[in-house]
Amino acid sequence: MKKIILSLCMLTAFLGVKADEGMWTLYNLPPAVYAQMKAEGFRMSYDDLYQGDLALKNTVVNFSGFCSGVVVSPNGLVFTNHHCGFEAIRSHSTVEHDYMLNGFYARSYEEELPNENMFVAFMISQEDITPRLKAMGLESMTLSAQEAFIDSIQRVMEDSVKAIDPTYSLEIDPFFEGNSYYATVYQRFPDLRLVFTVPKSMGKFGGETDNWMWPRQTCDFSVFRIYADPKTNGPAQYSENNVPYHPAHWAPVSLDGYKPGDFAMTVGYPGSTQRYLSSYGIKEMRDAQNAPRAQVRGVKQEVMARHMKASEAVRIKYDSKYAESSNYWKNSIGMNKCIDSIGIIQQKAEYEAKLQKWMDETGLYKDKLDLQKLGQLYNARAGLTYNFTYFIESFWRTSEFGTRALRILNANKLEGPATKPEKQYYVFRDNSDEWDEALDKEVLAAMLKNYKEHVDAAILPNFYKTIEKKFKNDYKAYVDYLYKKSVLMKPGEKIYVNSKAFKKDPGVSFGADLFLSISMIQMSLMARNNEIEEMEKTLCAAKLRMEQDLPHYSDANFTMRLSYGQVGGYMLNGQPSGYYTTAESIIEKMNRAHENDEYFAEPIMHELLSADDYGQYTDKDSKKLQLCFLTNNDITGGNSGSPMFDGDGRLIGLAFDGNWDSLSSDINFDRELARCIGVDIRFVLYLMDKWGHADRLLKEINPQFKADMQVKR
Repeated sequence: MKKIILSLCMLTAFLGVKADEGMWTLYNLPPAVYAQMKAEGFRMSYDDLYQGDLALKNTVVNFSGFCSGVVVSPNGLVFTNHHCGFEAIRSHSTVEHDYMLNGFYARSYEEELPNENMFVAFMISQEDITPRLKAMGLESMTLSAQEAFIDSIQRVMEDSVKAIDPTYSLEIDPFFEGNSYYATVYQRFPDLRLVFTVPKSMGKFGGETDNWMWPRQTCDFSVFRIYADPKTNGPAQYSENNVPYHPAHWAPVSLDGYKPGDFAMTVGYPGSTQRYLSSYGIKEMRDAQNAPRAQVRGVKQEVMARHMKASEAVRIKYDSKYAESSNYWKNSIGMNKCIDSIGIIQQKAEYEAKLQKWMDETGLYKDKLDLQKLGQLYNARAGLTYNFTYFIESFWRTSEFGTRALRILNANKLEGPATKPEKQYYVFRDNSDEWDEALDKEVLAAMLKNYKEHVDAAILPNFYKTIEKKFKNDYKAYVDYLYKKSVLMKPGEKIYVNSKAFKKDPGVSFGADLFLSISMIQMSLMARNNEIEEMEKTLCAAKLRMEQDLPHYSDANFTMRLSYGQVGGYMLNGQPSGYYTTAESIIEKMNRAHENDEYFAEPIMHELLSADDYGQYTDKDSKKLQLCFLTNNDITGGNSGSPMFDGDGRLIGLAFDGNWDSLSSDINFDRELARCIGVDIRFVLYLMDKWGHADRLLKEINPQFKADMQVKR
């Protein structure tokens, strides 16, 4: 009886304190979590959520491997964020037809734009296969042997699902720090076409000024369409003969809005969290990852921004690169601020002391987990991690020259006769529409200088001796020399990889020095990584065992997750934050565009958002056009574009950001401060209607939606 009472008390504590925390897998949703969802206003059955063709989970997609999205029509329309479609929009843009700047609307199926290397994937099913793997001896293997074993099991299981449907694929992913493994079956559709996007002024309104901030007014959405094989309605590579995909179910879109305290749920693909990470791991993240990442990106972005501002052609090429870089530049700064202000490292250390006491009392895990030794291992690795972060941020996919210099050393698709190695060559494809020479040169020179100023001299690549002796530490002169003398940047040039000229090429030597340097860092890291990884895995297992009466969720790993909570604000600088923004607030910012060009908007946007009457898109209670809103749903990177559902499974918004005070939530969820920012679906539809005049899309989403409403001004 005492154990039952204790379990009930712990369950009550969970329900009362952690109701809004958690990224839960749907297939094995804990009964306690589902019961709490129902208590808070979720009105769907579990079958309607997960089971069968008409389940809500079948409307949610993995968007191109880095975002989330939701199907909203019988003809395969997908809503995601504007920033998730950023690169697709950019790639179709030219100075003459700048869809990034001016927006885009395909007025017919024929005008919808295909996108290379993009896709959506539906999750078909998921299963915990840990017992089977353990029965086959998984736990007795080394970490490297485990990886090889799981790869082989994945191939066998994938063959089995392809026998059921050849368009299926299967992935096995670690959960709970590798203490569990789930097999997930997907169906991927590779023909995805751009249908609609608002101008950048709306899709990225507020830019970096407002990124990770509240209040927000950004209409962060774009619209794509899934295309399918005309005979099977299944996945097919791009073809002009493909037709719009017809899903069995799609998410209903609601114009009813929300009130504070209303149930809200996100379903999507959160990318990565580390909430089981030790206090030592968090310290390493703060000092050896976040701090150098922010420092390097700050230098790089200053160069990029200057060149982009001077040329529209350069801006188009670098818009998405800059946005990607700056997003986690600001995230790293904000996360470190939260780590220190909240005292997360100390909180973790205190929890680890309790865990150590429990291990001492029970004797469990003491032979596998030595917290003091774990701290020593992290201390020994700290400098290596710091140098590794600086290298990756400085040279990996940072400049076109650096990228080519590293890629040519691993070129495996050579042209020319295989029987004559001296005749084999490599040609870089023409990607001149993706980069600018002047910008690339200045970024590389800045990275070379910055890297030397911040890392240990012992790990500097050998070419720094050349820079010092031959170029007197003039990094610009060295980069000019590389560009002029190396074959790597000559368009269409055949690069004979087994020739004497290749071995003497200064760009090839530059890449070889980089490769040797990073290899040495990685080898040193690998000597410590396995032991740290094994102890972190055991630390997670010990926590789960100590708290075995409570439901637990695994860290995010870009598999489908559900999070739930309520609509509502928080205390911001001692004042209520409010839980939604209105058209009046965006007009106020637009009128300050002379102070901050990230608040610029076209005259038509001023006109549309200054209306006296927003018709069917007006909130019934506030009598306003509501733009963005807050919930306490638990999200992270990858959740961008996740549908936000009400208690009946109706779409009320799209998640697109978190608030500044929640930037440490990847390692520690603070229920008082962490908030999810979503764009109100009524704001989305309003701009589709009034700016885009996208009647055919509105009627496709819901035939009862009234288009062409006259806005009163």
